[in-house]
Amino acid sequence: MILVVLPMSLGSSGANYAKNLLRTAVLVQYIPRLYRFLPFLAGQSSSGFIFESAWTNFVINLLTFVLSGHVVGSCWYLFGLQRVNQCLRDACHDSKIDKCMDFIDCGHGDKIGDFMPLPGWPLWKSNENASACFSDDGFPYGIYTQAVNLTTKHSILTRYTYSLFWGFQQISTLAGNQTPSYFLWEVIFTMAIIGLGLLLFALLIGNMQNFLQALGRRRLEMSLRRRDVEQWMSHRRLPEYLRRQVRQAERYNWAATRGVNEEMLMENLPEDLQREIRRHLFKFIKNIHIFSKMGDSKMGDTILDAICERLRQKTYIMGSKILCHGGLIEKMVFIVRGKMSSIGVATPLGEWDVCGEELLAWCIENSSVNKDGKKIRFPGQRLLSNRDVVCLTNVEAFILRAADIEEVTGIFSRFLRNPKVQGAIRYQSPYWRTFAATRIQVVWRYRKKCLSRADTSNTQFNSL
Repeated sequence: MILVVLPMSLGSSGANYAKNLLRTAVLVQYIPRLYRFLPFLAGQSSSGFIFESAWTNFVINLLTFVLSGHVVGSCWYLFGLQRVNQCLRDACHDSKIDKCMDFIDCGHGDKIGDFMPLPGWPLWKSNENASACFSDDGFPYGIYTQAVNLTTKHSILTRYTYSLFWGFQQISTLAGNQTPSYFLWEVIFTMAIIGLGLLLFALLIGNMQNFLQALGRRRLEMSLRRRDVEQWMSHRRLPEYLRRQVRQAERYNWAATRGVNEEMLMENLPEDLQREIRRHLFKFIKNIHIFSKMGDSKMGDTILDAICERLRQKTYIMGSKILCHGGLIEKMVFIVRGKMSSIGVATPLGEWDVCGEELLAWCIENSSVNKDGKKIRFPGQRLLSNRDVVCLTNVEAFILRAADIEEVTGIFSRFLRNPKVQGAIRYQSPYWRTFAATRIQVVWRYRKKCLSRADTSNTQFNSL
């Protein structure tokens, strides 16, 4: 707009009209921009609040500083042109030279040839008051003194760069190196620069502090957490070997979760979004052997969604015991990272394997549903483990507690009693396959022993 409209205006209506048009164009451009930009700077958008990172916030404030310097420098240059124009008009009024106003508004400079035959042109060129308008002490320019000499430069790049530099300098120093004249609007403009500089300085320093705090916030939270744990262990007088294990568990848990409580984060989200996030986070569950055939139907997807809704993240350190021989099986453990070893039933466990899957089959087999559709659980029945499961490395996993498994099997009992699903649970389970192989071996040895005894008895009877 400035580069296209201004040359036309200079040729038609003169420099004074072009100057007013330029000032109006600047105001028309920046008022809507400030209206859109200030809420964004405050952390809001048309759709509500925005949550930008610390780096983004820092860059936004830096760009705000650059934009403010551009605005201040542009206004300073325009107001400097205004003061130069006012000085020339005062000189013209005092000189009484005929048509001196036309000499001021000379357009692109192509009208100088038309001015030379006029009798007032030599007088205007030699007028001391008009020549003094381009000197430092010829007119009370105040803060616009440097803009006077800048108006004589023909390079647009020089005028723009110096105006931008002046804006940066005055915002950074709060106009401390400037002394305005007694002109009212000049004093108000200087006060506005000081106020804008204070505002941007406070805003930038505040956001820089938040930026630095955000970089070390996680580290500070980890330090506070570690201090609380140390105080608790000291208060409870835990032995040193337990303290080492607690410290190791805390470090691995922090590294796995990054200090973020996923459950609290998910609670504030809409239910459908929670479901989609869980499907993405727990998509590994379809790779697990016992659940690989459940996703072939719509009901299978519903069951997997119900299971994913009840999964909870858990971390174990090397040497932790997941199951103990003769102890209660109270959870299923879905391994995401790490390795486990099953002692008693020699089965290695790694990624995408499940520990405690026998609890799912036991819940299905030891429950029934009455005519009203309510689940019946026979009292006194609990599943005991026949093996020890120990972590060989640090393990990151998701657990499904026994109460949650009972709830899922009660809701989807008819589907889970399907022979195909039972086959997927039993025959695809490493535990059940190993358990079946062990039983077959025991029965085969017993059968072989019985046959051996029968052969011995027949031999003794024949010998008699």
